[in-house]
Amino acid sequence: MTEERGADRLLVRCREAIRLGSLSFAGAARVFDPGTREAAYLLYAWCRHCDDQIDGELLGLRTGDASKVAGAQRQRLEGLVDLTRRALDGKSVGDPAFEALGRVVRQHGIPAIYPFELLEGFAMDVDGRRYRNLEDLLQYCYHVAGVVGLMMAHVMGVREETALRRAADLGIALQLTNIARDVVDDARAGRLYLPLEWLEQAGIEPVELALPGNRERLGGVVRRLLDEAERYYASGDLGLRSLPLRSAWAVAVARGVYREIGQLVRSRGALAWEARAVVPRRLKLAWLVRGLAQALSARTLGRWQQESPRTNLWTRGAPSLD
Repeated sequence: MTEERGADRLLVRCREAIRLGSLSFAGAARVFDPGTREAAYLLYAWCRHCDDQIDGELLGLRTGDASKVAGAQRQRLEGLVDLTRRALDGKSVGDPAFEALGRVVRQHGIPAIYPFELLEGFAMDVDGRRYRNLEDLLQYCYHVAGVVGLMMAHVMGVREETALRRAADLGIALQLTNIARDVVDDARAGRLYLPLEWLEQAGIEPVELALPGNRERLGGVVRRLLDEAERYYASGDLGLRSLPLRSAWAVAVARGVYREIGQLVRSRGALAWEARAVVPRRLKLAWLVRGLAQALSARTLGRWQQESPRTNLWTRGAPSLD
């Protein structure tokens, strides 16, 4: 009974983390069946905790002086790696986020390599990595978001490699959208994700990216990034057919709401970064209906359609996605 109460308290904390940390994902998660929803909460809590530790934030909100944060990042990353390893080895670490990770990995057979691949993505941020070309950026997007798609795919019962690649593609699309929305704020914080080759072609000096005088040219670069995101969204959509209906519905809602963010950024052009792009509540509600329609179509008509190849999309090499 004590163990059950402890598990319940852990779940409550994880549910609160996603409610406060991401309204878009929290809304979509409610569509999952109870077991999948619980696992999504557990996984999100660990991802959110690690992200906050690296950035010196609490649920996505900065809490300290940026210079002090930067100086402690490497030490915090090493701590996250150690605690993650111990949690996956079944050891008690006394931290709810890592208890959540250990529980969801054990219950759903998530390959242990995935959490460490996510931490490798955080290491790229700690190192201040710059990305020369699109392929370099896509590798980063895989590590910080594509691998989350893979872990959630395992939670939803997906094991087939083609479907797993679609899950990673959707994660990459979400991250490209996130970069487009936050590109100016990231630049002010000393982070640059846009391919350096693209900035050179647009005549933008990396150190001047956030200047108001560059907004028109920056808008062109970001539209190019969002065009790439569309290709990965399209690939991710084809993975819906491999999911149980409620899981396909939840994923379609999350995908639809997040893609709307990119559409808002695109439509605003040079004014895209005057205010943070936020999806209105009416559109979120609309996606509850549209997402269900997409899920039903994927689970019925989609199953009879021939699988389209993943043409010219970034693909992680070995080890296998299985």
